[in-house]
Amino acid sequence: MNFKLKARVNRSSAETIQQALSQLGAKGSIRKAGDEFRVEAEMEGAGARELNRRFLSALRKSEKRTTLRAEWTSGDTTERFFDYALKKTIQG
Repeated sequence: MNFKLKARVNRSSAETIQQALSQLGAKGSIRKAGDEFRVEAEMEGAGARELNRRFLSALRKSEKRTTLRAEWTSGDTTERFFDYALKKTIQG
């Protein structure tokens, strides 16, 4: 499945985020916004939960305190996560 990611990452660096995206085979952009980074990317995967887990795990290898607020969209379904926890699923 193809997923679009919109995320806010705290306590990390642009290099770490780019490396984590590369590990997932993602193409995207990273922008500094205040004290956090805004990430937009597209990638392939079996499910949003698995991609979110892999992305956050890759980020936390460099900085254990990294936090991730992510929104994964595939088709008309959007899943929102805070760190590893699914917070909301929206069917559009």
